[in-house]
Amino acid sequence: MATVKQRVAAAALALSAVGAAGIIAHEGWVKVGYKDPIGVVTACAGHTATAKLGRVYTDAECHALLRQDVLEAEQAVRRLVTVRLTQSQFDALVSFTFNVGQGNLARSTLLRRLNAGDCVGAANEFLRWNRAGGRVFRGLTIRRQDERAMFITGCPKETKSYAVPTYNTPTPAASYAYSRGAWVRHPELPA
Repeated sequence: MATVKQRVAAAALALSAVGAAGIIAHEGWVKVGYKDPIGVVTACAGHTATAKLGRVYTDAECHALLRQDVLEAEQAVRRLVTVRLTQSQFDALVSFTFNVGQGNLARSTLLRRLNAGDCVGAANEFLRWNRAGGRVFRGLTIRRQDERAMFITGCPKETKSYAVPTYNTPTPAASYAYSRGAWVRHPELPA
């Protein structure tokens, strides 16, 4: 069970601008309801709960839906994580939860390892979540690499191992660079 001090520390965190930009970069910003690659109706920045196929959304509606979805993901991370987090770890976990849902976070080995104090083990678990509908997706693989890279920066230096395990990873992590607080595709490196 989390101590009051740990809960207060987690409660003080909110998704940073860098974290929000990462979610938008990975989800995209599509103002018309569409079906994603596995057939889930989606709109704006990855919103699925009330998305309607073919409906046109305004920027204001998309921003409101994003705020609502981020708030749900933040609350889940605060409720489920029992260890102290850095801002970058919180951002990575909110992005992950935004994408896979709070039920998947709650049942994940990632969360169990994190709450057990295995920071690097938890970081490596991000990479296993690159499938949707049973298929590996390049976009999910890239997203999980980015989330892992953001998360592991908060792990104690004496436990860091930057060896990245591969879980059906078709894209080299070297294609991305950490620049000004965000992971961005490096234009001179292969995709």
